[in-house]
Amino acid sequence: MMPQDATQAPAAGGGGRVLALLEKLGTAVFPGVYDAVSAKLAEQAGFEMIFISGYSVSAARLGEPDFGLVTQSEMVEAARSVCRSVRVPVIVDADTGYGNALNVMRTVKDLIAAGAAGMFLEDQVWPKRCGHMKGKKIVPMEEYLQKIRAAVDARAGRDFFIVARTDANQAVGLEEAIRRVKAARDAGADAAFVEAPNSIEELRAVASAVPPPLVANMLERGITPLLTREELRELGYALAVCPLTGLYAAAKAMKEIFAELRANGTTRGALDKLITFDEFHDLVGLEEKYALDAKYAAD
Repeated sequence: MMPQDATQAPAAGGGGRVLALLEKLGTAVFPGVYDAVSAKLAEQAGFEMIFISGYSVSAARLGEPDFGLVTQSEMVEAARSVCRSVRVPVIVDADTGYGNALNVMRTVKDLIAAGAAGMFLEDQVWPKRCGHMKGKKIVPMEEYLQKIRAAVDARAGRDFFIVARTDANQAVGLEEAIRRVKAARDAGADAAFVEAPNSIEELRAVASAVPPPLVANMLERGITPLLTREELRELGYALAVCPLTGLYAAAKAMKEIFAELRANGTTRGALDKLITFDEFHDLVGLEEKYALDAKYAAD
């Protein structure tokens, strides 16, 4: 079978902002962020949608790996901070929903209140771990489908894009992964995401069997082949999330500049590695704050 049209929208569901963007772009590549500054940088770069990565929030907020240590309230707070700092749609990594179906409903409602445009909801046993780590386990399919149904009910017709993610490929096998995301789409999810395909052949098999739109996870040096937007579009994928690009780039840049500072006692010889004072103030909107300060200053 040939991959289906990556831009084809589901017949019913939510997530109008995201679906409209997919119709416009064909295949949307969007980066992972973890705080307001990284979100602003992504928006400034021209991305029309961004993703809050649980892996990145765990690293930035806790200094810990993506091992089920971030809580629901911490992810919602990250979403609130990011959503109020940018204008583009924000999709949030909601892990397993942080409990049972009732916890999923609370997560959906809190993310909508925070301003999020959508969420990823996965089927791992809690505490979960990064999709490209070993030792993953998944819950029974019916338990997962009840979470999907709860998420759909909790959004109550509001504009909120629900991505059904499964980690069954590594835990059980590709056939089970496909079975799960197809059932999740039938339960009301707006898109399907089979995590960690091992090859282009596996990516193609998912695209041939599962209704679009489909999500591909482009994790640098991960399990899945790193493909271009055009290659993913040809395979039948409408969303390509790059969750760790910003985190890894920032960590490398800070590692290098801190080493420079430690070795030389100054950054005078490495100013080209730093954003300027004025550029950063433009990013965070200092001039707007000066204007507001002047407007409301007491005479």
